[in-house]
Amino acid sequence: MQNIADIAREIVAREGGFVNDPDDPGGATKFGVTIHTMRRLGLDLTGDGQVSVADVRELSRAQAEDIFIDHYYRRPGISKLPEVLHPSVFDMYVNAGGNAVKILQRLLRQMGQDVDIDGAIGPQTVAAAKAAFRAAPDYIADAYGIARRNYYFRLADRRAASRKYARTQAGGKGGWIRRAEEFISPKYHLSPAEFNERVAAWA
Repeated sequence: MQNIADIAREIVAREGGFVNDPDDPGGATKFGVTIHTMRRLGLDLTGDGQVSVADVRELSRAQAEDIFIDHYYRRPGISKLPEVLHPSVFDMYVNAGGNAVKILQRLLRQMGQDVDIDGAIGPQTVAAAKAAFRAAPDYIADAYGIARRNYYFRLADRRAASRKYARTQAGGKGGWIRRAEEFISPKYHLSPAEFNERVAAWA
């Protein structure tokens, strides 16, 4: 298995550089770190007494990796989950915060575990994840990736402005779907025909 530093480096590479998309609720973002996160952490990198878009632009790759490991992996408790889940849940936590955990908790319920859907990794969720892993060690990582992919589809179903993240202008798989499928075995990837069928209802 990869170590956490390697996973963090891959997340930063996946997230890309500075963007400030008006359709993205996260606002100005660099390497996946949003301006809201930087304000919450008080990262005034320019030293002007406020955290603004200029500070987002100043963020380094190494700083982003450190933020992710501390605030999106260790503090939420992802390290306590079965190791096979670390890469995808960590990546999703960077992308969607506590919703990454809610996706896991819903999956655990579907797998017969008794767990609250509260977005927090406590003893109950850790125990349920370990039990589900013991029951289906070769399945749980793919199942989480598929649940994550479905989460993205549902977001795009509800919000037309988000569809550009799930489907490209040319009609192929968008960044959200490709990102989810990086953590899913190829045999569970959607074929072009299956993808087109899933998004056919979108304008």
